[in-house]
Amino acid sequence: MSQWIVRPARLADLEGLHRLAQQSLVGVTSLPDDQRRLEQRLHLSEGSFTSDVDYPGEEDYLFVLEDGASGQLLGCAGVQANCGFSQPFYSFRHDVFVHASPSLGIKHKVHALSLCHDLGGNSLLKGFHVTSALREGPASHLMSRARLLFIAAHRRRFSSRLVAEMVGHADEEGQSPFWDALGQHFFGMPYAQAEALDASTNRTYFAELLPHYPIYVSLLSEQAQGVIGQVHAGATRPYDILLGEGFESERYVDVYDAGPTLEANTAQVRSVSDSHIVPLRITNQISMPTAPGWLVSNQRLAGYRAVIIRSNWLVGRPLAISAVEAAALQLNEGDHVRLARL
Repeated sequence: MSQWIVRPARLADLEGLHRLAQQSLVGVTSLPDDQRRLEQRLHLSEGSFTSDVDYPGEEDYLFVLEDGASGQLLGCAGVQANCGFSQPFYSFRHDVFVHASPSLGIKHKVHALSLCHDLGGNSLLKGFHVTSALREGPASHLMSRARLLFIAAHRRRFSSRLVAEMVGHADEEGQSPFWDALGQHFFGMPYAQAEALDASTNRTYFAELLPHYPIYVSLLSEQAQGVIGQVHAGATRPYDILLGEGFESERYVDVYDAGPTLEANTAQVRSVSDSHIVPLRITNQISMPTAPGWLVSNQRLAGYRAVIIRSNWLVGRPLAISAVEAAALQLNEGDHVRLARL
């Protein structure tokens, strides 16, 4: 297997990160096709990894997936420590209202979407993208879940709850039925332009432009109703990975395309609760391509590294790895790693 390495992004990654942004889905607003915005994001991320933190604040961590041989960037993903710290984090909340007329003997439930910022204060998984050639393989697991191993190692930097907005359904031309039926009427701009606006400014304009009252779903077009809570075809891989981690889609959807928002208690996420901390033993062993796969990371901050290792490791024993793998993790004999089953 190629030696993929997940590490913190740095300013020198700007060109490669911009290339990834150009390939990403329209709804991945935290990965804008804008070098100036990406450079700002890299500055913020570098400062987040080196800051002394006692509780989650404005930190915004960005990780990249790197080919260990060529140095080429193959993916990226981020974590915002507190998604409501500096500005409101808006979502639509599923609500059900009961309308009844005793005199007519009529009683029925009505589904509505209410603009809210209930999810503020949670840590937000965002900006996931892996090149198409690797999307269906283990590299996507490494890219997505390396963030979770980092969270497990540095719990005080993150909230007790994690959320992730999934990109919602759009057609082959990039049009969102939900946006066309709702947001378009209040913003007067197409879906792609609205998503670009989100990437370039704060979200205070939601409260200024969108209705303050619940939106009755039955009044939307049938096409718009049908895509509420649906995932974009190109986002099913990260969606499935997080479902496997124990995330669930509860009451919230994205304000642009109605993609589902996944939620989980941090302590109950699989890569947090089921990971192990063990010492390293460096050996001259040959590769074991048929052995179980493990996500393995060091415990550092700015020097964080995560890789995939094939091993027959058993609970209670050190993890035996090759010198090449230890070098990828920037660790020595006896250092400790965190590992979780791939």
